[in-house]
Amino acid sequence: MATVAVLGAALAGCGSGGGDPQGSLAAPPPTSASASGSASVAPSGRAAPPTLAAGPGGLTPVFERAPDTRTKTVALTFDADMTADQGPRAARGEHFDNPALIASLRRLRVPATVFMTGRWAEEYPDQARSIGRDPLFEIANHSYSHHAFATPCYGLPTVSGQRMRADVERAFAAFRKAGARNVVPYFRFPGGCYDDEALRAIAPAKVTAVQWDVVSGDAFARDGDAVAEQVLAGVRPGSLVVMHCTRSAAPVTAQAIARIVPELRERGYRFVKVSDLMKR
Repeated sequence: MATVAVLGAALAGCGSGGGDPQGSLAAPPPTSASASGSASVAPSGRAAPPTLAAGPGGLTPVFERAPDTRTKTVALTFDADMTADQGPRAARGEHFDNPALIASLRRLRVPATVFMTGRWAEEYPDQARSIGRDPLFEIANHSYSHHAFATPCYGLPTVSGQRMRADVERAFAAFRKAGARNVVPYFRFPGGCYDDEALRAIAPAKVTAVQWDVVSGDAFARDGDAVAEQVLAGVRPGSLVVMHCTRSAAPVTAQAIARIVPELRERGYRFVKVSDLMKR
């Protein structure tokens, strides 16, 4: 797992638009739940995305990387961050989307999981619908508000324990309203910050929390090659990479992808979505 210092550099202010890191994460380094459930059948007849068995005490399980380190697979994930109060900034022309990045992933035929906030889906419903109907992608939950579920968390406002489940469910409702279909029951905590209280609070939402083992460093980066080099140095078989899908907060991600994808393929890696990585 990445060190707290690296996480701070990568994630500081990624949702609130400029908060400074506030020391270490509130939670200890997360551990993956040991048991995984088999895939169930969705109402449509298709196999539902796999989920992990609940953790001790009914806590939401946490997935961080594939346990199979023999197969050269890697999952690229992109956080589409937008806080509940950033509407005025979007109205003034700030871009929290990144259509060029999505176009690059399509052109390169790279499957990916987009961890989307409900507020992002409301601001960009056409893009949310397009991503959520493209079989190359799946949409996972990154909360509605992009407020922190544990403190301290890089200056993010905090969701109260009583509202955590509602915040998660409100995001799923926003995806449905936008017309997204490829929605999976996975949740990423804003800033990656959580504790047992948060895991217990969102357990009724029946999601699996998804963290990462490779920090891209694309948040507020200005050098796409530096981002690419950090990812390329960190990826191992079964890795899960965290990146961003917000032009204002991560302007060089598409540039980094243009280098990351061919180099990893040259090394024999195959790109998969989180739901595919979780099956291994």
